[in-house]
Amino acid sequence: MSLLTPSIDPRLAGIAPGFRALSIVVEAAPITAPEVAPAVLAQACQQVLNDDVAWADAHLAAWDEVFKAFGAKPKRTPCSASALRKRVLKDGTLPPLDPVVDIYNAISIRYAIPVGGENLAAYTGAPRLTLADGSEPFDTFKEGQPSVEHPDAGEVIWRDDLGVTCRRWNWRQGVRTRLDSKAQTMWFILESLPEMPLTALEAAADELVSHLQKLMPGATAQVQLLELA
Repeated sequence: MSLLTPSIDPRLAGIAPGFRALSIVVEAAPITAPEVAPAVLAQACQQVLNDDVAWADAHLAAWDEVFKAFGAKPKRTPCSASALRKRVLKDGTLPPLDPVVDIYNAISIRYAIPVGGENLAAYTGAPRLTLADGSEPFDTFKEGQPSVEHPDAGEVIWRDDLGVTCRRWNWRQGVRTRLDSKAQTMWFILESLPEMPLTALEAAADELVSHLQKLMPGATAQVQLLELA
């Protein structure tokens, strides 16, 4: 099992008091039950429509306020969970992308929580959540072509030693560390604010691990709680 110690910049306490996250490292195994992913995604979409969690609106509203606190405009660049759920509420479903991605997206929409999935083998150094100075490279695609952007100074980013891995906290992931089911060492980050109960955060992590282990029997997981000091 790969060891991982993500870090959180203490300056973020002034932006998102009470922020906490669960970091999960999964050592993958061969996928032998691909049918798990579409079933999990379909069920999550139906639950959002018919049986939503009680804290959903308050949690996503709190993320909007956090985004505003570091200068982002949540209506234009919302947190990842808001963006996914809006698509479900509009279309009734999400199109399948990749078995592993579909499972972590299902957890995100079901629990109204931003969930990131990353290929840990593509990292140089440990992930860290911090404030950008504006010089960090962020690899993405623009009009179908590879492109390098830079975050705004003061923007909250996830990064490693090479550059930005996710912009605007959890709005858009980069290309270099993007996760799919071919990855051997997977890192997931489930990010919550106090409006989401800790028990719900733990339940979301348990469900993510359970679904991944059904998809990939033999996969192992290491879970760590991260909190702002």
